[in-house]
Amino acid sequence: MERAYLCIDLKCFYASVECVDRGYDPFERRLVVADPTRGPKTICLAISPAMKALGVRNRCRVFEIPDTIDYEMAPPRMRRYMEVSADIYSLYLRFFSPEDIHVYSVDECFIDVAPYLTLYRKTPRELAVDLVELVRRETGICATAGVGTNLFLAKVALDVTAKHAPDNIGELTEETFKCKIWPHRPITDIWGIGPGIARRLEQLGARTLGEVALLPEQALYDEFGINAELLIDHAWGIEPCTMAEIHAYQPKAHSLASGQVLACDYTFDEARVVLQEMVDGIVLDLVEKGLAGGHVSLYVGYAHERRGWGEEDEGAGGRTFTGEHGTRVLGREAPHAAVSRKLEQTTNSRALLSRRFLALYDEMVDPNRAIRRVNIGVGALVPEEFAGLTLFTDVEAEAAEHRLAQTTIAVKRRFGKNALLRGTSFKPKATARERNEQVGGHHE
Repeated sequence: MERAYLCIDLKCFYASVECVDRGYDPFERRLVVADPTRGPKTICLAISPAMKALGVRNRCRVFEIPDTIDYEMAPPRMRRYMEVSADIYSLYLRFFSPEDIHVYSVDECFIDVAPYLTLYRKTPRELAVDLVELVRRETGICATAGVGTNLFLAKVALDVTAKHAPDNIGELTEETFKCKIWPHRPITDIWGIGPGIARRLEQLGARTLGEVALLPEQALYDEFGINAELLIDHAWGIEPCTMAEIHAYQPKAHSLASGQVLACDYTFDEARVVLQEMVDGIVLDLVEKGLAGGHVSLYVGYAHERRGWGEEDEGAGGRTFTGEHGTRVLGREAPHAAVSRKLEQTTNSRALLSRRFLALYDEMVDPNRAIRRVNIGVGALVPEEFAGLTLFTDVEAEAAEHRLAQTTIAVKRRFGKNALLRGTSFKPKATARERNEQVGGHHE
């Protein structure tokens, strides 16, 4: 059977949803999705195609939009975007089995159309045209599509060639891939190659995917380790992974994580309060899922001492990269502190996890630096019935704590996440109450 995949993306999805809901044409209305309460430095989550046509970069900050452009700002409505995404997914299910669909993100998915070519008596491109027209007709959202003989080619066709196609549909095979993509620049347009990997490839003498294909394989393995296998395959347009293998994949280990970017600079003590709230939240997640963890990790990102990533940084010897997610300096990591530790016992106890996380925080974080990001994780997860005990474990106290957690979960599930809170969440600069009313870090 011929291998054929589609990769479908919803163009400027958040902004298009806002335009359609307001009765606008996304290709004519200048609209930006951003939270006006977060000030001019907030990131635009999406801009309408009409804004892109004026040269405005997606994922820019509000203050970067030229003053000469008049536009409308729409606050993010994450729940609404999820609803529209689910509606569009239901359109795909009219024609394809869920076993042949892989949802890649809220606005993008892959479809294995090979089993349906005979059934519908259409080529992969004709199926892509039908789906794009269906989405536009039913929802008013413009979709773009990539057609390829493997998943990687479908993704690259979407990201690179569909942008220049009059019908918003790109198509690649292993042979046309070499002609169209090998010489393409910038190489960061290729899926899986970010600015960091691009910089390392350039040091090896490769600025295009064609030049990567000509590099000695051993040089790539020396630089990237096992990940070089992926680069080598993609340089030749090869992707052996199938849709069935994606659905059958089972990770060797599981973890739960929580993270947030703080709205302003936090002091050592203020961020410590936020950390405690995050630990409380992840403990409830563990109890609700019936899991216990044996490994913890903590990441704290400091505020930059210099302003932004502009000419000052570049003049200091750094090279800047501007992409879909803003501008940053290549070859320089943001200042941070990070640590991970194995626990003495597998647990989902709030007392034990709080004590461990706060001890790590006090040990590793510089109390004299402002903090802008906090991330925590609990790994090596197992069913809670396998939670470990030590000679010092207070079994009765842990059982009482577990019952309290289960009761808290029941109350929150029935009356809302803010129905029952610890006193910590009422301290100045605490964030849990506000985040409990958000979806994806934004107000609903």
